[in-house]
Amino acid sequence: MLINDPIFYLVSVPAVILYGIAKGGFAGPLAILGVPLMSLVISPLQAAAILLPILIIQDLISIYSYRDKFHLQNLLILLPAAVIGIFMGFLWFSLLSENNIRIFLGLLAIIFSLNYFLFSKDSPKTNVSILKGSFWGSVSGFTSFGIHAGGLPFNIYMLPQKLNHRVYVGTGAIFFGVVNLIKLYPYYLLDQLRIENLLTALFLIPFAPLGFYIGYKLTQKIDGERFYAITYGCLFIIGTKLLYDGL
Repeated sequence: MLINDPIFYLVSVPAVILYGIAKGGFAGPLAILGVPLMSLVISPLQAAAILLPILIIQDLISIYSYRDKFHLQNLLILLPAAVIGIFMGFLWFSLLSENNIRIFLGLLAIIFSLNYFLFSKDSPKTNVSILKGSFWGSVSGFTSFGIHAGGLPFNIYMLPQKLNHRVYVGTGAIFFGVVNLIKLYPYYLLDQLRIENLLTALFLIPFAPLGFYIGYKLTQKIDGERFYAITYGCLFIIGTKLLYDGL
């Protein structure tokens, strides 16, 4: 049966639309609000499980929309590392406090966004790095497993490269599409793909294309410099929210 609490849908529908806007390429860090928002009503793990099939549908739309815009070299570094992170998340996530993960991610987001606004004009563009990409790719896989928060580590590695913003979005679409597909089996082992969660996800899926359309159109109307300023601004706000929630 579907979840029958109307308050759940009052928070879940906006959460799904936010994910859609992020998957459409606009202000990707907004997506991290989804699980915390839904966790006001249900457990974080159940919220993550309900969102996972929706994210996969959105990933498929994103991959098709940005199919000719991606950075292959980065993907070849990030994806193998993410698989290791997902595996570690499956093994150890139950032993870690979700609040500790929120504090860690919140601090990273705040520091990184402040660095952009205070020092970005003096900071050189970075290049592809096997060492950094492997580290942040594994962190992204790990944090994505528990609370779908892989976007922050991904951004920390990718944003300083200052890629064309559509290439950046396309690379993220493929990366998270693969990551989310891999996460299905561990979630099944944790008994989170039960019928109640799947039916609830099915009910919420129609709201995802609306968000995607909004995000996709916004990326076409906003230039690269403004796009990154908005993204880092969202990163700071969400980092503050995560830190507050974790303390």
